[in-house]
Amino acid sequence: MTFRLGLTGSIGMGKSTTARMFRDLGHPVWDADEAVHRLYAADGAAVGPVSQAFPAALKDGGIDRAALKCALAGDPDALSRLESIVHPLVAADRAQFLDRHRDRPLVVFDIPLLFEAGGAQDMDGIAVVSTDAATQRERVLARPGMTPEMLEMILSRQLPDADKRARADWIIPTDSLTTARAAVERICKEVTTHA
Repeated sequence: MTFRLGLTGSIGMGKSTTARMFRDLGHPVWDADEAVHRLYAADGAAVGPVSQAFPAALKDGGIDRAALKCALAGDPDALSRLESIVHPLVAADRAQFLDRHRDRPLVVFDIPLLFEAGGAQDMDGIAVVSTDAATQRERVLARPGMTPEMLEMILSRQLPDADKRARADWIIPTDSLTTARAAVERICKEVTTHA
């Protein structure tokens, strides 16, 4: 029986680094953002339906994210239309990944908006990456092109860190690589011992 672990956390909490730690320990990791990139790439499964709904987003046989963002900006119903197209395709991609790794004791699903998108019920357990607000802010504002206003907008769309932590089975503190790795190893040991 494969244990499906949902890995989530707010922006700047260290989720990508933590996902790499699970990979380094030999556990398959499905990345929601990578799945969307594949679906939007030339010949991706989302290209046809998304370009029908938003023709301006089609560029060089794929979906141009910047053009798509512009198309969404002027239409209050556009985001829900886009989600109704993309979410089922992402879910199918995730199901195929799980099928390919059914023989593994632990499969990790790296999903930034796990709680917000209602995906928590599909998991056997949830690990939330977390650090203090000052560290989070410092990490995010160090990213190219990021502004305090953009950070506030992103945070306003995400469930607060305290709520995520309250709903987690495990919390992975990411103040240092050492504490994060120790927490990841503990989770892997706990899950695979009971598998």
